[in-house]
Amino acid sequence: MADPRPVALISAAASGIGLAVARSLVAEGYSVFTMDSNETSVHAFRAEFGERAAVVCNVADSQQIDTAFDSFKQAFDRLDVLVNNAGVAGPIGPVEDINVTDWQQTIDINLNSMFYLTRLAIPLMKQQRSGAIINMSSNAGLGGCPFRSPYVASKWAAIGLAKTWAMELGAWNIRANALCPGAVNGPRIDRVIQQDALARGISTQQLRQVYEGQNSLNRFVETDDIAAMVCFLISEAGRNISGQAIAIDGHTETLADHTLAP
Repeated sequence: MADPRPVALISAAASGIGLAVARSLVAEGYSVFTMDSNETSVHAFRAEFGERAAVVCNVADSQQIDTAFDSFKQAFDRLDVLVNNAGVAGPIGPVEDINVTDWQQTIDINLNSMFYLTRLAIPLMKQQRSGAIINMSSNAGLGGCPFRSPYVASKWAAIGLAKTWAMELGAWNIRANALCPGAVNGPRIDRVIQQDALARGISTQQLRQVYEGQNSLNRFVETDDIAAMVCFLISEAGRNISGQAIAIDGHTETLADHTLAP
């Protein structure tokens, strides 16, 4: 007998934002599935959500995504929500110092994975004439961010894809939006600050204060804030929201602080 619950596929959901989204969706009555490159994290995800809930996959590799999606279709016969969450911070430094390999890796993970996965997901959503796609962008995708060229490029593109897919898919009652978090509290932002501080030649504590002061609320976003917005967007209350880039960032005032330029 088929599982009657709606189904959500979340890329890279074994930790951080993705895991918070998965937990919130399960609380809302969804079955969840993830593709993640960390084998240990995948085992932990299966232990929490079920053996068929995760597969090991490098989302930057289209062939691995094809194989992982086959595993998804063996486990589930529908797809209601796709959250393109996979992403890396990428290299930090002046554009002239960024090497091609680091640029390509950032684009492959942050952007190309969205295309690889969405092109497979859309036929399932069209069959049922409904669905919601959420691309994880960033407040850096709404403006710019010095010393983060590859990351910013990928996050601007994530918004463009969401708007384009909203246009293409609206006739099938499929919605697409982009979420644009600010700095999210946790190990990832700690690593970014440490790397950025090294590039600028200042202390991590000094730069952390700058990051925290970049928005009107003077605080970092929590993963649960983002998960709550995902739940709203896919709910009946969000049924007419499509093609939007929604900031969850405490109102970012600037991502540039020229006083800290090296």
